[in-house]
Amino acid sequence: DQSLGLDFTVGAHATFVNSRPRDLPRLHVAFRLRRLRASLVDRFTLARARRSDARHVKQSIMAAFAASIAPVVRASVNPAGATRRTSMASSSATSGFMGASLAMPSKTVGRARAGAVKVEARMDAGVGVFGNKAGMTQLFMDDGLCVPVTVIAVQAGNVVTQVKTEGTDGYNAVQVGYDQVADYKITKPEVGHCAKAGVPPMRHLEEFRLKEASDHAPGQQLKPSEMFKEGDVVDVRGTSIGKGWQGAVKKYGFSRGLMTHGSKSHRQHGSVGAGTSPGRIFPGKKMHSQMGNETVTARKLKVMRVEDDCIIVKGSVPGKRGNLLRVAPAKIVGKTC
Repeated sequence: DQSLGLDFTVGAHATFVNSRPRDLPRLHVAFRLRRLRASLVDRFTLARARRSDARHVKQSIMAAFAASIAPVVRASVNPAGATRRTSMASSSATSGFMGASLAMPSKTVGRARAGAVKVEARMDAGVGVFGNKAGMTQLFMDDGLCVPVTVIAVQAGNVVTQVKTEGTDGYNAVQVGYDQVADYKITKPEVGHCAKAGVPPMRHLEEFRLKEASDHAPGQQLKPSEMFKEGDVVDVRGTSIGKGWQGAVKKYGFSRGLMTHGSKSHRQHGSVGAGTSPGRIFPGKKMHSQMGNETVTARKLKVMRVEDDCIIVKGSVPGKRGNLLRVAPAKIVGKTC
């Protein structure tokens, strides 16, 4: 600026000293740039001051909120009558599961206890059995009616391997083992678990969760003929047949487009949403994806015939031949659950 002969002062215009007429446009541009730079600096300073004030206000609000909830947090972490437990050999802590208190060894490091956590789980109407889908056939009734049925074959197994109660495990359940196999086909912990119950190694172990404690005993053999009778209704659960990656027309029954007249969208799903607003695809949108190969329950199937080695139910069940099925008493609101 000194070389150009300019004298810039705050709040005043520039004074031209020893300047020539041909230098006036250049001097005018330099003057405008200097004023723009000063304006930007002032705006940046003001914005920084506003952010600082907002930060201080936010910190003060958070501090006031923390001070207001401190007594509540202190009361929940250190309830009345609770003592700090640091010994693992001579002391014990309590753990709440399904509303019941269980005796557990305490940890060396003290942990805050915020109260019991109640876990809700799906209950079964009763203890059931397992089987394999043998196939479908038909039965003729006395009145001549032809009924499609599914035959469920029952192999060696269906033995009680464990009985759980609220006093020992926090909930009531009966664990059933199915499909007797050689010990080298399952893991050693599973072999030991079955041996503890006095049963041979079982490939499948699954629980039937109950509301009330059961009178079953480990090692007890479950016979379908004693658990079900003709005319009962059961829920059959299994894995459906996998269909692979399918489009929306096959999976959801969408209408297809024109197959002629120059159409280029024959079996496409079409538009999936607006581009500007909301500008995204909502979760759960029905689109092409994996079909089948998921757990499905066929509810309230009528038992047509029952024997110790097979169960015949009316209608179809999930899966293909040989598929593992779980047969349990039907859950009817107000009657069985």
